[in-house]
Amino acid sequence: MARDDEQPEDLYTAPITLPGAAGTDGDETDLEVPEISYDEQRYPARPRRLRPRDQFRGGSVRRNMTDPRTANGSNPSYVEWLVRQSMLKDADVLARQLSGQPAMWRNPYARPDARRAISTTDVWFTAYPISLITRPGQSFLAALGDDALWSVFERIGITAIHTGPVKRAGGITDWRETPSVDGHFDRISTSIDPAFGTEEEFRTLCDVADAHGGSVIDDIVPGHTGKGADFRLAEMGFKDYPGIYHMVEIPPEDWHLLPDVPEGYDSVNLDPANEHELAERGYIIGAMQRVIFYTPGVKETNWSATAPVIGPDGATRRWVYLHYFKQGQPSINWLDPTFAGMRLVIGDALHSLGELGTSALRLDANGFLGVEKSAEGLPAWSEGHPLSHAANHIIAGMVRKVGGFTFQELNLTIEDIRDTGAVGADLSYDFIGRPGYHHALATGQTEFLRLALTSSLELGVAPVQLVHGMQNHDELTYELVHWATRHGDDEYRFRGRDITGSELAEEIRADLTEHLTGTADYNRVFTQNGIACTTTSLIAASRGIARLDDITDADVPGIRDAHLLLCAYNAWQPGVFALSGWDLVGMLTVPADEVADLLGAGDTRWIERGAHDLLDADPTATRSASGMPRGRALYGALPAQLDDPESFASRLSGILDLRREYGIATASQVDIPEVAHAGMLVLVHRLDEGDPHADAAMQVTVLNFSPEPTEGTVRSEQLVPRSEVYDAASGETIGRVDDLQSFSVSLPGYGATFLALRAPEPLED
Repeated sequence: MARDDEQPEDLYTAPITLPGAAGTDGDETDLEVPEISYDEQRYPARPRRLRPRDQFRGGSVRRNMTDPRTANGSNPSYVEWLVRQSMLKDADVLARQLSGQPAMWRNPYARPDARRAISTTDVWFTAYPISLITRPGQSFLAALGDDALWSVFERIGITAIHTGPVKRAGGITDWRETPSVDGHFDRISTSIDPAFGTEEEFRTLCDVADAHGGSVIDDIVPGHTGKGADFRLAEMGFKDYPGIYHMVEIPPEDWHLLPDVPEGYDSVNLDPANEHELAERGYIIGAMQRVIFYTPGVKETNWSATAPVIGPDGATRRWVYLHYFKQGQPSINWLDPTFAGMRLVIGDALHSLGELGTSALRLDANGFLGVEKSAEGLPAWSEGHPLSHAANHIIAGMVRKVGGFTFQELNLTIEDIRDTGAVGADLSYDFIGRPGYHHALATGQTEFLRLALTSSLELGVAPVQLVHGMQNHDELTYELVHWATRHGDDEYRFRGRDITGSELAEEIRADLTEHLTGTADYNRVFTQNGIACTTTSLIAASRGIARLDDITDADVPGIRDAHLLLCAYNAWQPGVFALSGWDLVGMLTVPADEVADLLGAGDTRWIERGAHDLLDADPTATRSASGMPRGRALYGALPAQLDDPESFASRLSGILDLRREYGIATASQVDIPEVAHAGMLVLVHRLDEGDPHADAAMQVTVLNFSPEPTEGTVRSEQLVPRSEVYDAASGETIGRVDDLQSFSVSLPGYGATFLALRAPEPLED
């Protein structure tokens, strides 16, 4: 959207500094709703009802004369400068443009529709802006809009690009813009960050994608912003801006309860004692259910206190604000009387869909949109809150109203994914099967993966509702929220014995840590959430390779076969299939000493984000334009791969051809049967596009997660006796379903086969 504001020249031209840590898209846990709510219990700290005059304390008129260079609320020019670049201001302008227009009523919006979303696009490329190597002088967005790239994607079968966050992020200090602290997931503007290109280049990208039958997917962050213009205005107590955030003004007589803010900082994290005291006095709701990114002495609580800030009214204020993630990511308040936070988020979404031309949006960290005080002594209710469901319904409904769709990264229990998806986003990221298939490859056994998939079906989350992803910018998640929290005391049969859900989570976590980081020095544990690795480095570790330098050309075919097995698992089931540039070129992790400055903050995920070159655009580049060091790619650039029928990209194209030909993306998964071999996985589907009454053919995906060849029997009550079973890739008949509803199959190590069934001819009398 065009802007009419003018900032100092160096604001947008400062060199890009890599963030010290990257975003988390939600590594959430769950807690049961407390039996006694805040509303049901009388609190000693509940504040007395204030007299009307008390509510307007400090409201007398003041007149100030200030230096025009002053960067605080006493300078009207500074306040105006902040307002002009604020997201709330943009949201108000967009709302007035769209309100009352007939286009707002042309699309159904009340209910999520996964299959409608999938029919728009079902195979996604997930980009990471700072890691893409472009032609010299070419921006990230111009590179994504290159017709040559889309021609390659079209040959492979990729139908959408998820750009990742490309709008301005980070913060504002005085008149200066500060860099992102969270991989551009701390958004401060609706405008495109000049580091990645221009709005015109974004629109061109959408046009080129459309010409190739593709779509573009953008991001919004409904849970928080960065410390940009909106937050600075909120600190000043200016108009509706404080209503955007979970922030509480602390009166001067109680500033002694707040920690001092060191010189050069704008806020400081509360320690547990500060948090408890402020909660006891009724200012804040206290401790949350957990502290994400907990670091002693850095982040011990989810609350921080600001330094004193002068407002336009001449008053000096200090605030305590909530941030689920990093201190530079103040949380948005979705139930403030001004509804300013809601207006900001909806405006950002409408800008992407209406102004830029995207087709869909990812909802980042959308499980943290409601918070409420719990009973005395219990942490505040902050995860799985009904307000999160309501807010997601509003966001997703608005996006559907204008013809788009949404997907969410919600790493909670299966029930939470089901309940949020019932009214909110059209699709959810697959946090159910993802750790399961990684565990299957690492151990050569599919028992836990089958347990996860059957549990998902039983609890009402079908695979057609999910985005089945390969590597993305985040870690390999292994905290296993479903098993470790709500179902921690439930019993499951695993490896021949009965264990609880919490014990199951611990065992799977230990398996992954041992197999992927025990001897391999190139994968690293990331806090309590998972393991920093690429898909190829995961495979290398599972094959027992100890060092990056030990990976030779002779190892590549085996790694490639295992990689294609994982692609087949994700692509040959209903739902969206997503993969990254790191997958397409076979990227290994970056040696730790090359990103030592980034690892210093404790975020090990930087080793998995090496710069990569999809089109061989700049063979001499050692870094991306943003400064990420180039990683080692086992498969090479895509044009050369497509000239080789045995390459990863060429064989991936064959996998996607079968996916599209048989309509597996919108099919119904009807069975995950028991298997004859520990390394086998069998998925049975009806090719019915979601219509249970349709006369539909059956399809069976059979996979071998072991490096050794295997033979076994596929048996399912969904199979019709005497049906012909044939390999869809070759057309070769491999057998018939017998009267026990079974047939035999053999697979090579890391083998995958897509089997189709022809119903038998009716028997004659």
